[in-house]
Amino acid sequence: MQSHTLSRATMGRLPLYLQYIRSIKTETVSSAAVARGLGLGEVQVRKDLASICPAGMPKVGYPAERLRSDLEKVLGMKRSVPAVIVGAGKLGRALMDYDGFREYGMEISAAFDISGTDESHESIPILKADQMRQWCLLHDVHLGILAVPAAAAQEAAKAMADSGITAILNFAPCPVHVPEHVTVRQENIALSLAYLKMIACTPGQMKEED
Repeated sequence: MQSHTLSRATMGRLPLYLQYIRSIKTETVSSAAVARGLGLGEVQVRKDLASICPAGMPKVGYPAERLRSDLEKVLGMKRSVPAVIVGAGKLGRALMDYDGFREYGMEISAAFDISGTDESHESIPILKADQMRQWCLLHDVHLGILAVPAAAAQEAAKAMADSGITAILNFAPCPVHVPEHVTVRQENIALSLAYLKMIACTPGQMKEED
């Protein structure tokens, strides 16, 4: 199954499935078990897994190793894809320190900052923002992480799109507007913490959505 035949919603769930499959020790796993483990709907999980792995058997499930391998193949984890970080402040440098990107086939090749001085962090070069387009074209980079303050986010996102980046993970605390061919995934740490704070401060008074 090629990734371009899957919906964006399905592609967004695949890393969750892979993380779960990697955590289990059994030889087989059912879509029902995956759904329970991740708190997702069983029907949706069954459809997603069937579109990825043809080896599922009724009442038995999927061979766990085969399912893991098929998920890794669809997610492109057999090859390393270069990515860049825009914003080399505290958050940007923390992301440069994060080793988890490599587990999913991504390698941070460079970071860009308005005050870049050709230094490096964890062997990752930190370059001036106006060098991004040339770097991305030279290294065939289409994936970027946005880690700048809100005031600079829109301008930085435009520069990323102009540099050929077509997929942006946005850590800036605001939405950004990009051309239709560019996909943005928003990661708002403050909003997530605000939600968890509300849960923690009102135990037993909230219920999950249907």
